[in-house]
Amino acid sequence: MTQAFIQPLDVLVLRGNHLFGAAGSYGAAQMPPWPSVFAGALRSHLLAAGGHDPQAFGRGGIEHPELGTPERPGPFTLAGVQLARRGKEGRIERLFPLPADAVVLTDKDETRTVHGLQPRAPMLPSGWTLPLMPVLKAPQGKPDSGWLLDEAGWQLWLQGETVERAHLVKTSDLWRMESRPGVGLDANRRAAEDGKLFTVQAVAMRPEAGFVVQVQGCTGPLPPGMLRLGGDGRAARLLTDLPESELPPLPRVEPRALLDAGRLRILLTSPGLFADGWKLPGVDAEGRFSLHGVKGRLASAAVARAETVSGWDLARRAPKPARRVAPTGSVYWIDQLEATPEALDKLVETGLWLDADENPSRRAEGFNRIVLGAWR
Repeated sequence: MTQAFIQPLDVLVLRGNHLFGAAGSYGAAQMPPWPSVFAGALRSHLLAAGGHDPQAFGRGGIEHPELGTPERPGPFTLAGVQLARRGKEGRIERLFPLPADAVVLTDKDETRTVHGLQPRAPMLPSGWTLPLMPVLKAPQGKPDSGWLLDEAGWQLWLQGETVERAHLVKTSDLWRMESRPGVGLDANRRAAEDGKLFTVQAVAMRPEAGFVVQVQGCTGPLPPGMLRLGGDGRAARLLTDLPESELPPLPRVEPRALLDAGRLRILLTSPGLFADGWKLPGVDAEGRFSLHGVKGRLASAAVARAETVSGWDLARRAPKPARRVAPTGSVYWIDQLEATPEALDKLVETGLWLDADENPSRRAEGFNRIVLGAWR
């Protein structure tokens, strides 16, 4: 696996899932963006760096050794994306969205604390279908949003420890939203259409902020250079082959510790495209989980409201099918665990896909990616 840092050089137009462009419409931004935004930018960059014709690749006339073809993607896979910022000493710190089982509460004195959901047996009859229900046991307070976890807080979450408020980072410390006017174009005349003014939401990131990406299936480091990122192809700098002193490996929990405990948490680090809605692939009608040599019982889950993912297919010049997804940050508790350390590592490396032939395009774009955390 190789890592790289993407530093935006302009405001980013990270379009969400709502149509816009008609007169008076408003295009809201999706932040953080879907992993497909970065996968597309990196794939285009690899084609350009290798001197390949993107249009010929889109028609299927070129088979790239790492990217394959649009119909049959090669080994290139986006394994992860994190928000990040570079400190004064040069080290890049990754920042993570709050997992669904972590809740920030603000009390009457405006003091913020982080509390974790804990699976408990339901005490009253309900429509809950899993053995345990995630319960918040905390003092009275108002839920607070717009927070990220720093790397130290992320490590505490992975270990199942308490996350302190000192590990919270406000999203406004990384970016702010701006409204930008746009004008509809006539594709035939290649000119502006009368009365087709609209507004888009742009993301203005701070100079030290950016994104860290992890990529599998590349024969070497990604070639450094400039990226066209997001809508309108705004400029971003790709910094690759960085030393570990600047960009260390991602924190993780040793699989042996999870196996000794006999249970774990699965966290979605990208949207989950699951056939059964919010439910993990590999879960049968009795609630037993079995995928790539990892077995257990799906004991509980914390999943926010479903989102819809689509996008634009440049090769086909058509929209991608809209799919409902389990959102990034969803948490699943697995007990009665049966696996080997190698199987747990393979599950993280592969992601939550039933087999290698399932939706290869979305798989290459980085959907269904996970990390494993301790359940204490």
